[in-house]
Amino acid sequence: MHEAPPPTPASAPASTAVPAEPLSHGLKQRHLTMLGLGGVIGAGLFVGSGAGIAVAGPAIVVSYLIAGALAMLVMRMLGEMSAAMPASGSFSVHAERALGRWAGFSVGWLYWFLLVVVLAVEATAAAQIAHGWVPGVEPWAWVLLFMVVFTAANLTAVKNFGEFEFWFASLKVGAIVVFLVLGVLAVLGWLPDTDPVGMTHLTGQGGFLPNGWSGVVSGVLTVVFAFGGLEVVTIAAAETDDPARAVGRAVRSAVGRILFFYVGSMLVIVTVLPWTAQQAGLSPYVKVLDHIGVPSAGQIMNIVVFVALLSALNANLYGSSRMAFSLAERGEAPRGLLKVSGAQGAGGVPRRAVLASVAFGFVSVLLNLLWPDTVFLYMLNSVGAVLLFVWALIAASQLRLRARLEQEAPEALTLRMWCFPYLTWMTLAGLFGVLVLMLTDEAARPQVLWSAGATALVLLVAVGRQWREQRRDAAAADR
Repeated sequence: MHEAPPPTPASAPASTAVPAEPLSHGLKQRHLTMLGLGGVIGAGLFVGSGAGIAVAGPAIVVSYLIAGALAMLVMRMLGEMSAAMPASGSFSVHAERALGRWAGFSVGWLYWFLLVVVLAVEATAAAQIAHGWVPGVEPWAWVLLFMVVFTAANLTAVKNFGEFEFWFASLKVGAIVVFLVLGVLAVLGWLPDTDPVGMTHLTGQGGFLPNGWSGVVSGVLTVVFAFGGLEVVTIAAAETDDPARAVGRAVRSAVGRILFFYVGSMLVIVTVLPWTAQQAGLSPYVKVLDHIGVPSAGQIMNIVVFVALLSALNANLYGSSRMAFSLAERGEAPRGLLKVSGAQGAGGVPRRAVLASVAFGFVSVLLNLLWPDTVFLYMLNSVGAVLLFVWALIAASQLRLRARLEQEAPEALTLRMWCFPYLTWMTLAGLFGVLVLMLTDEAARPQVLWSAGATALVLLVAVGRQWREQRRDAAAADR
């Protein structure tokens, strides 16, 4: 077992140098690239997109373009910082270096809390699907099985996590590609018993904007959180042989392709079928596959969604454990979480951080099973808008660190944010706009208010800790 990493070499620039991680370097480029591609392809796309189509109509394509553009810009900023300063804490480390310890503490713990709460949703949803296949096994038993399997995978070498995610993501990406091919063939009338569709469904049933631009805005609020999950790529990059190069390649390859998958899928869906045929809570993918005559489309999509949920569960467990480890590394979490297994390259797994994250994940699952409409609903609302707060802090950190890097270590900027600083400011304005719109939306307002309360509480703790440390340091100096 090993303790914290050695101190930063004195020769490195004080404001940009990152200590060497004691974690394993078991992830390969193929793992990171596929994690980037598959990280955001989940149940939010396969099932949740139906709610977006129901409110925006064919203009859901525009909603996804807007939400995807925001996510792509945030990811580019995060990729710039992570390529220059790779660390297991990713944006938490960047926030601390750019804005102060309060920012690193706040964004790190908020993101950790987000992951372990959402983990319960994913485990429960996957268990419901499995229970439908094997009714004799209760959902709680499936949850227990999933948690044990992925805990075991995360307690062993990090390459096991990488392999799980590689194949999970491969299946999801493959499913999207097959769907796009079949959809385009159906639109062209090249499948058996199909006729060319043309623009009928894009312009009929109220036109391309059946609910006006307000429908597009509502669509953005519905789909923007589906892009959450890309951040794990920059966390995982610290466990590759060449973090700076690996994260740069992963970000470049991921963002455009993901936008293509999302927007392309929506365009196929609203072209093949009228938007009025979609229903919230039902997968629009199943509707399209049934329409074009794919046998057992519902079961096929159930399998894909099941894999997507397990993939997200695995990635969230990994991301939460590395964030907890990074917080401990910087003195923002109990020092006991710093213990790692084996030597670098031959183990390097923060097992205590994994177990701490799993323990809270189990508590979340239990609350979800016992009190889904009360206690757990409040927890879920308290992280509902946290992703937007995290993205905003990423943008704010990049504004400050970019200028510092250009002065002190310009050679580290191997991946650059486009049109800096204008697009960064535009992204911040866009995120603020989404929050304001959520406040005006009756369904989304509780998420913003509860998330704001959770954020304020964490900020209060962070400022209080910093104030105590400053008083202690001042007292020590007086002595």
